[in-house]
Amino acid sequence: MLRWLVLFRSGVWSEGPCLAASSHHTGGSSVWLSLVASIAIAIFSAGCAASLDRAIVPESLAAVAQIDGMADIRTWGDQGQAASRRFIASEGSRIKARLQEARRRGLKPTSNLLALSGGADDGAFGAGLLVGWSQNGDRPQFDLVTGVSAGALIAPFAFIGADYDQQLSEIFTNYGGDQIYQANILAGILGGPGIALNEPLKKLVARYVDADMVRRLAEERAKGRILLIGTTNIDVQRPVFWDIGRIAQSGHQHSVHLIRDVLIASAAIPGVFPPVRIKVKAGGKQYEELHVDGGTTREVFFSPTDFTFKELDKAIGTKVSRRLFVIRNGKLGPEWEATGETALAIGARSLSTVLKNQTLGDLIRMHAKAKAEGIDYNLAAIPDGFKAAHPAPFDQGYMKALYAEGFRLGREGYAWMKEPPGMIATAGR
Repeated sequence: MLRWLVLFRSGVWSEGPCLAASSHHTGGSSVWLSLVASIAIAIFSAGCAASLDRAIVPESLAAVAQIDGMADIRTWGDQGQAASRRFIASEGSRIKARLQEARRRGLKPTSNLLALSGGADDGAFGAGLLVGWSQNGDRPQFDLVTGVSAGALIAPFAFIGADYDQQLSEIFTNYGGDQIYQANILAGILGGPGIALNEPLKKLVARYVDADMVRRLAEERAKGRILLIGTTNIDVQRPVFWDIGRIAQSGHQHSVHLIRDVLIASAAIPGVFPPVRIKVKAGGKQYEELHVDGGTTREVFFSPTDFTFKELDKAIGTKVSRRLFVIRNGKLGPEWEATGETALAIGARSLSTVLKNQTLGDLIRMHAKAKAEGIDYNLAAIPDGFKAAHPAPFDQGYMKALYAEGFRLGREGYAWMKEPPGMIATAGR
């Protein structure tokens, strides 16, 4: 979702004449220029007048803070092996039973994993690909689904399955910018939590993530299937992976609201959208954590850092054949743009380049892990040759065109890449 910053054009920047003027440029550098300037002003303002009006979790308690009344619903994405072993101990028997049932039906022990990246309105690609894949007829049921940012908004629908394809299609084709964000530039520059408000997005998420969906999520979790959504705890600079099915199973009165908050937090671009406060308890006291876009720490993932599937197989006594499908909601190749020669323009373009290559790094690391674990790796991304007018963030015409492209590729049978582009380039030397 961080990529969306490059496209923050006229529909948002029109609050001021100077900012609005930048939207007439064809490239993204002028947009970045305005954004970086805004954030710089906000930082200086914060340095002089910032006030912390929340009870922040003390550093000494950050590692043990939990959601009151909901146990074992999240873990650090960069966790140690102890947490992985706790997971295996609690889930191993359920996974083993499911595989034994498959064997009784004459099926080979297999498992399909799906990882969905961020990408803002480029999430229309992943949505279209999944729905087209259903139409093709060979889309599997996924035992593990992970999502970050835009991928987080797709993930619950992909997790439940083709029954929710219509809703998934609607989200990425029936709504435009007005149903996603509201400009709030002046307040953001003067020290507010973001230069855009996400109240429209909250209403949209609440419309689809309702009690019925949460019930379905709980039912699928009871079968041993797992849905993980990534956020970033910005106080401690660490990725947090939320077990959405466990939250749904908890029966807690606030479970529906917490699931919505996690999805919104995963898509909360730092500095653009307000962060999400999540109430926790530690040392017998109540605190509030601050969570932002999961892409800040992991643009895409399929397991915590130190988790090993080989150890899981050893615990259940079965070698499972696994396939990993990664959907990158963005292009993999370089994207040309005429860049201005001001310090801010150069800095902004450099930052967008860093973010793009960070994503490529995530894909390469996932490939290396999959190879080490004996997992079949499959990667999809927006074709580098795809072209469509993209005048503003979440432009409905752009999303419909991108959704249609993803749908076409999925329905025709997507030719999954077996390696990320960095690996291909290295092998070709």
